Amino acid sequence: MGRRFTKLLVANRGEIAVRIIRACHEIGIRTVAVYSEADRDAQHVRFAHEAYPIGPPPSTESYLRIDRILDAAKQSGAEAIHPGYGFLSENPAFARACRDAGVVFVGPPPEAMEAMGDKVRARNLMMTAGVPVVPGTPPLESAEHAVAEARRIGFPVLLKASAGGGGRGMRIVRSEAELPSLLAQAKGEAGSAFGDATVFLEKYVERPRHIEVQVLADAHGSCVHLGERECSIQRRHQKLIEEAPSPVLDAATRARIGEIAVKAARACGYVSAGTIEMLRGADGSFYFMEMNTRLQVEHPVTEMIYGVDLVKAMIGIAAGGKLPFRQDGLVPRGHAIECRIIAEDPERNFMPAPGTIRALRAPTGPGVRYDGGVYGGFTVPVFYDPMLAKLIAWGHDRAEAAARMARALNELRIDGIKTSINFHRRVMTHPAFLAGDLHTGFLEEHPELVAPAADPWLEEIALLAAAVAHFRRLERQSQTGPGGRPSRWKQAARTGALR
Repeated sequence: MGRRFTKLLVANRGEIAVRIIRACHEIGIRTVAVYSEADRDAQHVRFAHEAYPIGPPPSTESYLRIDRILDAAKQSGAEAIHPGYGFLSENPAFARACRDAGVVFVGPPPEAMEAMGDKVRARNLMMTAGVPVVPGTPPLESAEHAVAEARRIGFPVLLKASAGGGGRGMRIVRSEAELPSLLAQAKGEAGSAFGDATVFLEKYVERPRHIEVQVLADAHGSCVHLGERECSIQRRHQKLIEEAPSPVLDAATRARIGEIAVKAARACGYVSAGTIEMLRGADGSFYFMEMNTRLQVEHPVTEMIYGVDLVKAMIGIAAGGKLPFRQDGLVPRGHAIECRIIAEDPERNFMPAPGTIRALRAPTGPGVRYDGGVYGGFTVPVFYDPMLAKLIAWGHDRAEAAARMARALNELRIDGIKTSINFHRRVMTHPAFLAGDLHTGFLEEHPELVAPAADPWLEEIALLAAAVAHFRRLERQSQTGPGGRPSRWKQAARTGALR
């Protein structure tokens, strides 16, 4: 039996901050929000019991400032901090600073984060534990070293940042001639994004599926997996649509890769919720890719099919509690799909599209979950990730989940800015998606999904605008005579009626 928190600070913003705040309120924990100057009117600030400013809009001066977040925890009397995802969620220095300040970090120990955060170190750890990894190299020392290593493992190869994530510092190299220039690009991007320009090579797996396994571990030695998620539809190595379970895995394979994930988590002494990301080759082989030592954006699809609230589970584990279930008690039910609703224009290479939301209508109905972080009238800042909300649909099978998602997307309205809603509508009815024929190059293989096309909603809006204009013209004509002059007959009739 663990302790019980009475107040928890959420060190994040947007939909994930709202998601965590809601979980806390359901279990009777008072909540503390932090916000930058750009988020003064944000939804997570409105939902929390208390809120504290932490600085100017740039994240380096607010959401990434460990000292200011710990000051807010001290002022508010918060006993624990949930970091959400992004920002400081995988920063071992933050987890350690929380521990030193006597505040519970809702996440893994900093030592486990350090072990899995360095991808080269993580690969070595997994190979020692007997977990299959993609053939790769040590950190690259020079362009000549890179060429020699690429020849050894064979082209195509993948350049990856040792401290990276989210596709940054990553380049596919198909020939020796392009390796030096792509190496320079990858090192430059890695250095700027992570403060560490170290890169290495992996053998590039052609037409891979991105499949990841959710794990949960407590501090009492229990570790379980909650099946897999398929996250193969991506743009620039960043996920757009996720689903659970994967359409290509059977129960035996699910059990096998689940055991691999649990073995990987145990190898680094992991505690809390985490995700083992894998690549599945066209021949069905699985390879360890990396571990995300935090809550994933796409965690709701797992919650929908397993009936487990992962945020509450993380809080319970951080409070010293034991996992309330065993592996044999975790049985998936049905199918769930998640679409990330982002303020980007898919027809312009997913260019960010911040601005003011004029109106917002969230979908409802059977099997639909909407995790939002914005509202009508809110101005989406330019400083942060452009994700506005996550839309999740559950069905008894994949076909019903896809049909339900298509219906929910048709109900969802976000006016005033460009979003990915229409793109998701196209995907949900695309023959290749419905057939489950997915891989990480799905969008490159189906460029029609991001090609400019008429939006049926815009056509409907144009029709309504024309109808309103026509009605108003008739209304004006009814009040005037021929030629637009006031009708003396109508004026006389109105005067008589008023006597």
